Amino acid sequence: MQGSGRGTRVIGLGGVKIGGAHPVAVQSMTNTDTRQVKRTLAQIRRLAKAGCEVVRVAVPDADSAAALKEVVAGSSLPVVADIHFDHKLALASLAAGVHGLRLNPGNLRSRRALKEIIRAASERQVPIRVGVNAGSIARDLRNKYGGATPEALVESALEHLRLLEDSGFEAIKVSLKSSDVMSTVASYRLMRQVRDYPLHLGITEAGTAFQGLIKSAAGLGILLAEGIGDTIRVSLAADPVEEVRAGYGILRALGLRRRGVEGIACPTCARARLPVIRTASLLERKLADIAAPLTLAVMGCAVNGPGEARHSDLGCVGTVKGIQVYVKGRRAGLVPAEGLVTWMLETARDLAAEAVGEEDGG
Repeated sequence: MQGSGRGTRVIGLGGVKIGGAHPVAVQSMTNTDTRQVKRTLAQIRRLAKAGCEVVRVAVPDADSAAALKEVVAGSSLPVVADIHFDHKLALASLAAGVHGLRLNPGNLRSRRALKEIIRAASERQVPIRVGVNAGSIARDLRNKYGGATPEALVESALEHLRLLEDSGFEAIKVSLKSSDVMSTVASYRLMRQVRDYPLHLGITEAGTAFQGLIKSAAGLGILLAEGIGDTIRVSLAADPVEEVRAGYGILRALGLRRRGVEGIACPTCARARLPVIRTASLLERKLADIAAPLTLAVMGCAVNGPGEARHSDLGCVGTVKGIQVYVKGRRAGLVPAEGLVTWMLETARDLAAEAVGEEDGG
């Protein structure tokens, strides 16, 4: 099925549509031991609450594959099995009812094994992600291109795509990841020129919550702004919930999705008449659970403050007369400094409840 939005085909992962004109989906991956079903499901529930739409779980051994049936049954999200090296784990995962497979062709060498997987996935109508990573490119391609270049990543993907295509299998999405931002960008640009499968974006092994977010925002931002990418994972050495929040933050900044509180705050200077950094950070943390799209401005002075506050759902501005607050573009009076955070939190939650009510027709 050809989609009209980003020019890619559409596949289904459980109840989530990927590709075409469908919204860019946000994914993450559990970091629990898959064999520990209760812990894994608890993390999936936290991810779902944060807005995650597809979850991937590692399947490193037979016991993990055996646990998948219970994980899939207890998950509110479509579950993708992450498979490396052993094709039997992919077959066991499919038997357990997973909604998708992620295979890395660089470490699954046997063509006969891959054909077994294709046959089983086709019978169950389960999509396969061909996931190519710079760290696992075959030696012959490294030698041909002088390293894990964008051309090497794309040729690696095409080799395995042809095996799927020759078997008549087209429920495919593709990822081409490197820890280098511009190499990743170049790889996806090349792939879009030769195939129209939906693309899963990510900067692999991006780093910590700080460094990883910077690299991911830079790389994914370039591609998404060019209309490339149908689903994303922000890979962070952090709590997976932070990956989901970061994903929505990137999409929100590009105007592609709206979810949660968007914080607007000035960088502060000697004119600031309220503790901007402390207030904005506290509100961001305390309101992280809100799903309704809200903009919240914390501004230190009257230079740009009133304008930003008026253009936000909720705002506060430090002035010579005190802290002026705004709701839906209108001044709502002065709030004492000691009560500001409480007032902002309560008002934000009221606005979020109103937004949910409007969506539900209330």
